[in-house]
Amino acid sequence: MNSRRKFITNASLLTFGGWALQSFNTKNFSRGNIAAADQINIGAIGINGMGWSDTLSMLKNAGVNLVALCDVDKNVLNKRMAELSKKNIDTAKIKTYGDYRALLDRKDIDAVIIGTPDHWHALIMIHALQAGKDVYVEKPVGNSIQECRTMVAAQEKYNKVVQAGQWQRSQQHFRDAIDFVHSGQLGNIRTVKVCCYQGWMKPGPKVADSAPPAGVDYKQWLGPAKTRPFNSSRFHFNFRWFWDYAGGLMTDWGVHLIDYAIFGMNAPVPKTVSALGGDFAYPDLYQETPDTLTALYEFDNFNLVWDHAMGIDNGNFGRDHSIAFIGNNGTLELDRGGWEVIEEKRSDKKVSVARKSPTDNGLDKHTENFIKVVRSRKLNDLNCSIQTGAHIATVCQMGNIAFRSGQKVVWDKNKKQFTNNGLNAKYMMASYNNGYQLPKI
Repeated sequence: MNSRRKFITNASLLTFGGWALQSFNTKNFSRGNIAAADQINIGAIGINGMGWSDTLSMLKNAGVNLVALCDVDKNVLNKRMAELSKKNIDTAKIKTYGDYRALLDRKDIDAVIIGTPDHWHALIMIHALQAGKDVYVEKPVGNSIQECRTMVAAQEKYNKVVQAGQWQRSQQHFRDAIDFVHSGQLGNIRTVKVCCYQGWMKPGPKVADSAPPAGVDYKQWLGPAKTRPFNSSRFHFNFRWFWDYAGGLMTDWGVHLIDYAIFGMNAPVPKTVSALGGDFAYPDLYQETPDTLTALYEFDNFNLVWDHAMGIDNGNFGRDHSIAFIGNNGTLELDRGGWEVIEEKRSDKKVSVARKSPTDNGLDKHTENFIKVVRSRKLNDLNCSIQTGAHIATVCQMGNIAFRSGQKVVWDKNKKQFTNNGLNAKYMMASYNNGYQLPKI
C-alpha cells in the first residue's frame, strides 16, 4: 500500500470553543500517488458545525474523496458547496442530499461522517454499518445509555471501523500528560477535578414558536425526538440545551474532559454519582439543561468532581476548562493549551514540570488515524473506538441522570444498571417517537 501524503501539522487554535481550522487550497485535496484501490470515498451527514470541520480535516489525507453531503437544511448545503467552489474544488463530483438514507444507498461510498445533533447519532451510525460503511461519529456517541450499548453491539456485529470524534485522544500533549500520570510520580491520586467554564456558550432567548425557515426539513431534523413546534432557540447550535436532543455541557464537553480523567485513572463506571445544579445564571434564557452543575463521582480509590458553568470563563487555575490530577506529590493540570505539574510543597517526593504546549493539531491527527485504520482494517489501532466513546458517554449520562432525578444514583456493576427504583426505565432507555425505533442488535 502506498504511503499517505504527510498531513498538515500546523498548531491547532481553539477559537470560540471550536476549531479554527487553517485555510487550505486545492493542493490539500491532491491525490498524490495513492493507488486506485486505496482511494476512499466519503460522505458527510450533518455539516452545520463539527461535521464540517471533520470533513475538511478528513480531506487533508491523500486519497480521500468527498462525493456526498447531506443536511436537512438546504441553506447549509448551499453554503458548504459555495465554500468548496471558492477553493476550486470540483463540486460537480459532489452530490447533495436531504435524507441520509439516500446517501447510504450509494455503493461507491466507503465511509461516512456523522455530525448531526446528538439524538440522531445512534440511528444513523447503525444504519451506516448495516449499509456496509465505516463511520466517524461525533461525540457524544449516544444520547442515552441504551443507545451507547446498542452502538457498541452494532459495531461488534458488523465489524466495521467506527471512530468516535473525541479528537483529544489523538493529540500528543494529552497523551504525554497521561503517560506522566501513569508513571506514578504524582503519588496516590485522591481526587480528579474537571472544570468546564465556557463564557462563549449561552442558551438562546425565549422566543415564540414559528414556521421553520425556508429550506429546512424540520420533520427530518426532529427524527426520533418528540414532535414539537419549531422554535429558533432550540434549533441548530442550541439543540445542546434540550434533553430531547442532547445533554448540555455535561455531554457536549464532558465527553472530552471526563474522558481524560477516566483515561488517566484507568477507571470503570463509578459506584455512585450525586449532582446539584440548575439555571442559576440565565433563568431568562431558553434551556432545559443546567447552566451550572457540580457532580461528584465515587470510585474505589478516588473521587472525580465535575464542575461546569456557562457564560463565564474563570474556572480552576484561571482557565475555561481543566483536568487536574491531585496527587500526594503534585498536581498535574491538563487542558487544550498544554499541561504542567505543580509541586506539593509538603511532600518528601515533590515533583514539578514546567508547562508544555501543544505541538500538533488533534483533530487532523484523529481523522488521519481513522483513515489509516480504514485502509489497514486493524481496528485495535483506533485512538477512540466506539467502545471508548460509549464508555465515556455513559459516565457523562450518569451525571445528568443524578441531576435530573435528584437522587444519589447507585450503580450495580454486575447487572449494569442502577439500583434506584424506576431510574433504569425512565432515564437509561432511549425515547424514540414518530415511528422510529432503535434497532435491536
